Amino acid sequence: MDQAETIETRMRRGLPGLTRAERQAATHILSHFPMSALGSITALAEAAEVSSPTIMRLVQKLGFRGWSDYQAALRLEVERLLVAPVTLGDGPRDAPGHPLTGFAAQVVANIEATLGLIPAQDFTAASVLLADPSRRVAVMGGRLTHALADYMATLLRVIRPDVTFLADHLTDWQQALLDLGEGDVAVIFDIRRYEQNAVQFAQLAAEQGAAVILLTDRALSPAAAYARHVLACQVEMPGAWDSTATMLVVIEALLAQVQARLPDQVQARLNRLEDLFARTRVFRAPRLGGRN
Repeated sequence: MDQAETIETRMRRGLPGLTRAERQAATHILSHFPMSALGSITALAEAAEVSSPTIMRLVQKLGFRGWSDYQAALRLEVERLLVAPVTLGDGPRDAPGHPLTGFAAQVVANIEATLGLIPAQDFTAASVLLADPSRRVAVMGGRLTHALADYMATLLRVIRPDVTFLADHLTDWQQALLDLGEGDVAVIFDIRRYEQNAVQFAQLAAEQGAAVILLTDRALSPAAAYARHVLACQVEMPGAWDSTATMLVVIEALLAQVQARLPDQVQARLNRLEDLFARTRVFRAPRLGGRN
């Protein structure tokens, strides 16, 4: 057991190896971390809607002898956080010279934090699923993430066939379930405030045998309980809303991995697409010697 690794990090890293019930318990703990696990094991089991033995198996898989051992380690971790000096300011401040500097610095910090939230094996496994052309892919976003889902689906359609973007995240997903089956892939975006449609789609898609890839925030959508791979991103920003810039970075990195696994197919599809663009004159031809 790595003593330098936090309990939260260890739990996130262990998500892929958990059973569905254990993942449900872990998702609840991470969504209410650390307070959710400071009470009794019975109270936690009831809140997470699992059994006490499920909680016990979870903490043992994390490397603890039992519940008391887990709680003792967690309390020590919380105590260290409480006595640590406060280093965070009120938020990103614009440094002299450019008004973007402070905000950009916070985005970069979020990207660096995200590297510790997404296990490498989850990221790689998600790219392998998406690069398999025998699997249908359905992509769904939410109120604030539908544009990201649309962007991902648009580029993924160039890379491979059988990709569907669920434009109406309120009703399209039920119709998508008609064709989504064993071995197919559902990519779901869900950040706070978490949406019931995303959770239900994840649950029903998983029940039908589809692999769910969830892109969510640090606190984890409840849909994580049904996801095969969870790509959690740091999105917190001071202000009225969070920033999804980190999620865009993860999307583009994931697409780059998928493209790298299908180089010949991607090149052929790109050539065909460019031919179709040219024949249908979608884009204006550049003017030589001048500006477009």
